[in-house]
Amino acid sequence: MTHENLSGTDISISIIREISDLKAESDAIILVHNYQRPELYEIADKIGDSLELSITAQKSGNKTIVFCGVDFMAETAKILSPDSRVLHPKPGACCPMAHMVTPDEIIRLKEKFPSARVVSYVNTTAETKALSDICCTSANVKDIINSCDSDEVIFLPDQNLAAYVRRYTSKQIISGHGDCCVHEGISKRDVETTRLSHPDTLFIAHPECRPEVIDMADAVCSTGGMVTFCRESSKEAFIIGTESGMINRLKREIPDKKFYPVGGVCLPMKLITLESVKKCLQNGTGEVKLSPGIIRKAGIPLERMIRISNKAR
Repeated sequence: MTHENLSGTDISISIIREISDLKAESDAIILVHNYQRPELYEIADKIGDSLELSITAQKSGNKTIVFCGVDFMAETAKILSPDSRVLHPKPGACCPMAHMVTPDEIIRLKEKFPSARVVSYVNTTAETKALSDICCTSANVKDIINSCDSDEVIFLPDQNLAAYVRRYTSKQIISGHGDCCVHEGISKRDVETTRLSHPDTLFIAHPECRPEVIDMADAVCSTGGMVTFCRESSKEAFIIGTESGMINRLKREIPDKKFYPVGGVCLPMKLITLESVKKCLQNGTGEVKLSPGIIRKAGIPLERMIRISNKAR
């Protein structure tokens, strides 16, 4: 029977079975970010946020890692698992914010602020990480910033996340000028309008949101933190201030509660499909290639981040 003769559901089941067989043949683990298409959850060995998936990649003993996310995530997996083959099913799925800082900018800032530590958001390229002292995610940014042994911290590239962490540190934060277009696009008016439609709700904001949106939040959480908060809350309904795909993860994990999106769509996150995962496993396409020097240098700040995150738990 060909795929053309199958219903949409049967096609998905058929491809999922093929992927399962290919995964076994390749000794592969499939990591899926929360914002990915919901059908990709069905093939995931781990669904999570950047920190969760980074740690899973590091601990993976698999020969092949298939990373369903954007470019910097697949690069991070390769840095943390250099002996594994890392496949990115859609190499064109790039995070715009990750490219909003350049090595030249880091060098210039380090010359201007020689005593400052450089903290790079994990949403950066491998080249940026290689010039950094330590990395962070939205889940651990407060711990990472406060762990720095300098009064000044160069924080790149997200200016909104920098504004958020300033609330929790006495350090001088020298921020970049980048942002996530999805979180930057969430406005006070969006939240107010959604609250009018759904009054008996809590508003959960991602730390990448604008400061005035953060001020409206009942809680500020990474995507992984949102799952935990909503599961443990006595409330039954939530407005979710992040990429709208997070609603799929929350409904999957907590089906007895209600969730209302206030964020837009990250188009690069939606480029990966079941078919593209199958093809990359079949053909080995989309393999992440990094030089040994970049892997070694970028691995240092990532390992520091994970070590501090593990201590903070």
